[in-house]
Amino acid sequence: MQSRTPASRTGRPRSAAADTAILAATREALVELGWSGLTLGDVATRAGVAKTTVYRRWAGKSELVTDALATLFDQLVLPDRGSLRADIEDVVLQFAELLEQPATKTALMAVVAEATHDEALRQRIREKIVARQKRLVVEGRSRAQHRGEIPVDTTDPGPQIDLIFDVIAGAVVHRTLVSCEPVDTDWATRLTAVLLDGLAAAGD
Repeated sequence: MQSRTPASRTGRPRSAAADTAILAATREALVELGWSGLTLGDVATRAGVAKTTVYRRWAGKSELVTDALATLFDQLVLPDRGSLRADIEDVVLQFAELLEQPATKTALMAVVAEATHDEALRQRIREKIVARQKRLVVEGRSRAQHRGEIPVDTTDPGPQIDLIFDVIAGAVVHRTLVSCEPVDTDWATRLTAVLLDGLAAAGD
């Protein structure tokens, strides 16, 4: 008698719509309730899904909030404005505008505060936000090389990419969230001049 092989079972496909609703509800709850008041159960209620749907996808609050924040930063794009200078100025203004949104500001400050005593959360921030957004620097550098604006460099670009990202992101975050000063076109132009031309040229 020939044995029957059990049919393979596949799990229910993960719903992209549910993910979107959960992440949006997380940002909404964070703005209204703050980090301490946010619970996965409340997020589930706001998103209109079962609590188990949230718990299956995220192990805890840190993971959920980081992913909710990461989806906002994923909206950033590097436009092709015809020159590296114009491209940088545009993405700086985009970034600053994103940081001015209550959901972004609240989520970023919350996860950074929690990460000061949570190494696993720091690593998740590096992977989900920092590493993913370095794509903008990689794209801008490659585009500028094809235009002939900067020389093609065959050495490892990693350290340069890290530094460029830190300079731009650090300056914009400090300006908007620490100094609480506006990032306008003039400021973006002067920041870009420092990055591309150095301090002496920025004062011209």
